[in-house]
Amino acid sequence: MEFFKIRKDIPFMRHALVFNVISLLTFLLAIGFLTFRGLNFSIEFTGGTVMEVRYGNAAEVELIRNALEKNGYHDFSVQNFGSSRDILIRMPLKPGQESAALSREVMTALAAQDKTASLTRVEFVGPQVGRELAENGALALLITSFGIVLYLAMRFEWKFGVAAVIANLHDVVIILGFFAFFQWEFSLPVLAAVLAILGYSVNESVVVADRIRENFRKMRRASVTQIIDNAITRTMSRTIITHGSTQMAVLAMLFFGGAALHYFAVALTIGILFGIYSSVLVMAPLVRWLGVKREDLVTPVKDRKEEAVV
Repeated sequence: MEFFKIRKDIPFMRHALVFNVISLLTFLLAIGFLTFRGLNFSIEFTGGTVMEVRYGNAAEVELIRNALEKNGYHDFSVQNFGSSRDILIRMPLKPGQESAALSREVMTALAAQDKTASLTRVEFVGPQVGRELAENGALALLITSFGIVLYLAMRFEWKFGVAAVIANLHDVVIILGFFAFFQWEFSLPVLAAVLAILGYSVNESVVVADRIRENFRKMRRASVTQIIDNAITRTMSRTIITHGSTQMAVLAMLFFGGAALHYFAVALTIGILFGIYSSVLVMAPLVRWLGVKREDLVTPVKDRKEEAVV
């Protein structure tokens, strides 16, 4: 399906060096922010108190947030849990503060606003659990990256696998760099978004790689640069349609999903935008510079004749 068709190939590879230098600089900046500023982990990672509160009527999430902010609480999250009357509140513990004391103070503030508020559950999430979540998340990234390399190496050639992993990890680091620079809260939904983007970017890389392999079979006299430029140009309509449709759904979550989905949608938005960039202007140039050639993907004609004789 194409909304438009570009008849003349766009010379992407002519500017590949410039784009890769830009990618390298943004990657190093993101690493710097992660090193010197670090991520603002949520209580799932750092530890804190989780409270479940039930109201007599439908709870107003914004009013609850305002009540907590007026009482001097910060870095908390409030969201509906199960039904419109149930609210889940996550709050970090201050040094020397006990979970029971914090829950009493919070309930006093909420009861002053709505007397139907009642505490149904309170739990303490320790930092040990947070450390395990961080380790499991890093392990998930590592296993996913290894799987990508293995899949692309088996389906295409190892150069595509290496280039795709570098490009996709570039997207992940850029997302983390944004969260480190702006000190946005890094929570479990954000980690899920990062893993989703890793898989989403692979899909675009596979499409471009498949078109490159097809071009090697069809464009016998074309150079590697011409083949890659043609592959990217021919997939642009599909890329715009696919990523545009996905981005509209993500923007709906960003603007109408509330605070619970805000940073999840932010991470997806950054990942989708950089996913397009990396698949086209990071992965493809890396494949060329790794020395991909026609013999890597297409069996030479003379070999086929020899096999027929045998």
